[in-house]
Amino acid sequence: MDAAVIAGIVIAFVAILTVLRAIRIVPQARAGNVERLGRYYRTLGPGLNFVIPFIDRVRPLLDLREQVVSFKPQPVITEDNLVVDIDTVLYFQVTDPRAAEYEIANFIQGVEQLTVTTLRNVVGGMDLEKTLTSRDMINSQLRGVLDEATGKWGIRVNRVEIKAIDPPKTIKDAMEKQMRAERDKRAAILTAEGQRQSQILTAEGEKQSAILRAEGERTSQILKAQGQSQAIDEVFQAVHRNDPDPKLLAYQYLQVLPQLAQGQGNTMWVIPSEVTSALNTLSKAFTESLPASRATGADGRHERSIAGSEAVAEAERAAAEARAAAEDSELGPRQFEARRPALGADGVSNPDPAHAVRPDERQ
Repeated sequence: MDAAVIAGIVIAFVAILTVLRAIRIVPQARAGNVERLGRYYRTLGPGLNFVIPFIDRVRPLLDLREQVVSFKPQPVITEDNLVVDIDTVLYFQVTDPRAAEYEIANFIQGVEQLTVTTLRNVVGGMDLEKTLTSRDMINSQLRGVLDEATGKWGIRVNRVEIKAIDPPKTIKDAMEKQMRAERDKRAAILTAEGQRQSQILTAEGEKQSAILRAEGERTSQILKAQGQSQAIDEVFQAVHRNDPDPKLLAYQYLQVLPQLAQGQGNTMWVIPSEVTSALNTLSKAFTESLPASRATGADGRHERSIAGSEAVAEAERAAAEARAAAEDSELGPRQFEARRPALGADGVSNPDPAHAVRPDERQ
């Protein structure tokens, strides 16, 4: 009885173990190769699978998802004999579990070594500057070579990315100096451009300001000229309306004479010959227009009327002021007397300069 129970327990355990080994559950995106008596038999897909216990052996499951492998930096010599460390990242996916299992012993290691050798071949034909600026070209060349070589391994290389390119420290220092010099150059250029634009704008503003000032001055001068023209026209019309006689003009001319010598730069001034005729006309006007008084003699030349005396006195005062002004402007009294009309004893001007009365002769 006891032996039968023990045998039943052993048979039950063996049956349960057999059932467990016959059932295989494969997760999604996984695959397993089955070997029957040491030879490849089939590949298990995701889900419930049955195998023959103790005859079929299931290999470790393979991940069919895209995988990312980062390789350690590899030293690579460029065309200009500089050693740079290049760190790469590989994106691949198992497409054939049977080939990935039986065509290569370790496909991860094979992909890494193939990446390193291909990278050295590609970068070895470039200089450092081209290597630093041609990452896309290096990636495309690596992907093409790896995809072709790993196709028979049941692996598809999706992307190859260069994560970092580290040149030697001395090259880094030289590159930093070069970059600093380039930045300083660009900064100087931008500063010069800014100053140039500022000067151009300033010149444009000054030009517009000068144009506006010139237009304003032109308009002001035009308005002043128009005002002066209108004033002269009004004076001219007023003079012609009032019809002044030569006597009034001669008297006004005589009154203006002292003002001619008041300028600071007038060291010598000449009395024109018209002054003589003006004084002569003025004297005749006062002497001929006034009647002779009873107190005068028959010839009427010893006494004058009060109005004539005042006019002659006014003329004498104007001449004296002109002479004083000429003395102040460094013109001698003799030169002034030689140029102004001479007045006779009767107060009548002498138009002949040869008969001009000088101060020493009158004494």
